[in-house]
Amino acid sequence: MRSGSLPAPTAASIPVVAERRKSVHGVSLVVRGEGIPVFLMHGIGGAASSCGALAQLLSAHGYQTFCWDAPGYGESAAPTDGLDHPSVVLDILATLGVGPAHLFGTSWGGVIATTVAARAPEAVRSIVLADSTRGSGTTHDTAQRMLARVPELAAVGPESIAARRASKLVSPSAPAWVAEAVRADMASVRLSGFASAATMMAQCDTTDLLPGLRVPALVLAGQDDVITGVPESRILAEKIPGAELCIIPHAGHAAVQEKPLEMSAAILAFWDGIQ
Repeated sequence: MRSGSLPAPTAASIPVVAERRKSVHGVSLVVRGEGIPVFLMHGIGGAASSCGALAQLLSAHGYQTFCWDAPGYGESAAPTDGLDHPSVVLDILATLGVGPAHLFGTSWGGVIATTVAARAPEAVRSIVLADSTRGSGTTHDTAQRMLARVPELAAVGPESIAARRASKLVSPSAPAWVAEAVRADMASVRLSGFASAATMMAQCDTTDLLPGLRVPALVLAGQDDVITGVPESRILAEKIPGAELCIIPHAGHAAVQEKPLEMSAAILAFWDGIQ
């Protein structure tokens, strides 16, 4: 594991990159820019919009970004029973025909990225795991807590869940508009997508996969993350061979939405170092 300080973000304004929607195998993608492909995956309480600002910044630097609404999220079709999310990602990449892609995943999205890289390293240029985890299957208790969130969502609805939980995802210093964006994404979660994601997370423990990863890896963590936490990110970085770790100050679990400029600077520096 290599730890590094966060590169200073440029103060220059970022040009707006046009975006378009594309549906592949029933999965809605927000596509921006042209260049080396980057596939971005949101967390269990998010959507394509959660990664939108980061994707905009990366596309402005010459990358083609694909932000998915995971199956059952946003504009994507509901998931089928027993859906395997990593397989869906690989199917999408194969259909797009864009070649090996950088994978970015925040929280749950990082678990998917890890699994894709373990299964099909030839399809992956690198992985960036932001405020992520090995999965909820690391202990029986964490798995059960994850599964218990499904009937809770069904009983009270996403608006109620978001009102109670969203503030925990951001740093105490987060601007009100960022906290509201995180809340709005969570309030739009659909039960079908969440249940499928929670089932995957409850069954998943990537601990044994990490030492065998053979793709470049960057682990990012918000300094104020109280959901998965910096210690979990350190475990990821320590177990993945050659992984780099970068801590983002004044950011919580939703660092991708709080600090997209700082996050993009760290990612671009990482990619420059491996290309």
